[in-house]
Amino acid sequence: MIQKKPSPLFPIRTNRDVLIFGFLNDEAIVVSCDSAGGIGPKPLDKIKVDGYTLGKFTARAALMEVLSVGAKPFCVVDTLSVEPEPLGSQILQGIRDEAEKAGIDPKLAMTGSTEKNVTVEQTGISVTVVGTCSKTALKIGVSSPTDIVVALGVPCVGEEVIPAEKAGKIAETADVCRLRNLEFVHDLVPVGSLGIAQETRTLAESSKLQFEMLPQLEVDIEKSAGPATVVLASLPKQNLAHLKGFTNKPITIVAHLFP
Repeated sequence: MIQKKPSPLFPIRTNRDVLIFGFLNDEAIVVSCDSAGGIGPKPLDKIKVDGYTLGKFTARAALMEVLSVGAKPFCVVDTLSVEPEPLGSQILQGIRDEAEKAGIDPKLAMTGSTEKNVTVEQTGISVTVVGTCSKTALKIGVSSPTDIVVALGVPCVGEEVIPAEKAGKIAETADVCRLRNLEFVHDLVPVGSLGIAQETRTLAESSKLQFEMLPQLEVDIEKSAGPATVVLASLPKQNLAHLKGFTNKPITIVAHLFP
């Protein structure tokens, strides 16, 4: 009887919006994706935006997910349901520029596809990001029972996003790159369409902790944060002033953690 060899790859289960697969050694692969539909410059798009901006923000959301768990992105896959020219190349430039901010060389680490056979009247795109990390360095479920949870950025969606970006009010890839290297920052969770309240629950449950949302917050904790315009971070309250020294984005305490 032929015995099956054990698989060298196994899933690591989390409640985060990423897939994580561990090897038999200490290495892990992290996979995330984001998509957008009906957003772009085409006739049937509901929200009008140029291709470059669309590519940049769609890539940003997927990159943030991989970066926030401590992984290093090394590959970006773009799936574009639009023609190669002119819109496809415009979207790709936005994706490439955002990938570079995360330390990826887009000339070596990007692949994808466009629609070459059918005339498209509504934009649809998806971006997948793959990263690697040692299992011991994964930043998931590492919050402490006395931590606070802060929101960096304000939730924005649709036509609100670009003006908010120009005003310096939303989280960016560079913010996640800085925060994940700070020893006093524990968990990081990008916030998208589920909103701050739901992602705070995700953060707390990852560390098997309870949480209490603060009343009368300046941010809408139920609102969609669109393409990851907010990032949640858990940290000791005494380090809050130190955190503010690393970013000029708005920071709001949204919750307390407890056992």
